[in-house]
Amino acid sequence: MDERDIPWSATGLDPLAGRVLEHLVAVRSADRDEVASAAGVSPAEADRALRDLADSALASPTGGAVPRWAAAPPRPSLSALLARRRAELARVEDLVERLSEVHEAVSGPRAADLAELLTSEVEVPARYRQLLAASSFEVLHLAKPPYVLGPSVSAEAVAVAPGVRMRSVYETDGFTDAVSLRTALRGTGQGGKLRLTSQIPVKLVIFDRAAALLPVRGDRPSAGSLVVHSPGLVTALVALFESFWERAEPVSLTRRRDPPDAAGGPPGSGRDLRTREILRMMAAGMKDETIARILDVSRRTVQQHISDAGAVLGARTRFQIAVLATKRGWLSEPADSGRQPESLQPESLRAG
Repeated sequence: MDERDIPWSATGLDPLAGRVLEHLVAVRSADRDEVASAAGVSPAEADRALRDLADSALASPTGGAVPRWAAAPPRPSLSALLARRRAELARVEDLVERLSEVHEAVSGPRAADLAELLTSEVEVPARYRQLLAASSFEVLHLAKPPYVLGPSVSAEAVAVAPGVRMRSVYETDGFTDAVSLRTALRGTGQGGKLRLTSQIPVKLVIFDRAAALLPVRGDRPSAGSLVVHSPGLVTALVALFESFWERAEPVSLTRRRDPPDAAGGPPGSGRDLRTREILRMMAAGMKDETIARILDVSRRTVQQHISDAGAVLGARTRFQIAVLATKRGWLSEPADSGRQPESLQPESLRAG
């Protein structure tokens, strides 16, 4: 049995004493040298471990010219040891409560339990990383420039733990800068979901619906940030995020090149998929430059897709394109409508 699999420190024993105990349990008895050989340590180290076990009533010498050692019955002896450890932990918990009461008496109301004020340039990114690393199931993110973390933060520094769901809503007007795109790509690359909307009132990150990070002043990030712990306030901020998430436009950054025509599908089906992506982003109010950066294509390519869609629809303006494309179901995913959307290609091309 590998001692790395057993948290012997929780019992008050060091790993060597735990390993020696495991050996003694498996044999009738053993002398010091046999224990040292089995544990791969020196006789002196084995002797110290045996004395530690004796002090904890987990092993005892059996006598003889060369003393031999035997383990005590594990269930009662270890249960007694664990009971003593629980009592010690209970006393520590009482000490924590007494110290907290003294601290509150000196510091006044428990404002820190409701919110933390972060003022220095290093506090905000450091606290953000702590909260992100501690998140266990969900991170919600409203993002707009200027960004608190800046471009110098590495991907590793903002990585979420496996299994943590990340949903982000970015403001479209600020999504043309390299920092926002890089951050979004990093988040979606870890399994996160991304949506875009025309305007976000405040930057916000919510961790496990238990804490929220937001700037003190939205127009001046250098003024500091707040970490909110108040359950009522966090619940309200979650509702704010969800309201923007529902209205925002879904965007996928995992496919950033024109997809090929589907095997056996109608001519131009791959192009249709890209055109639908572009039309959905255009209908959400994104500029051509923003769409081009998101999809990693040229601005001219974006304009060509929009122009081709307008020709098929018989629309002259972008507003007309958005309205007619919506009526024809072009702005919905196939799963949303329950049927395959019609082709965006003119009849002459589909016939070919």
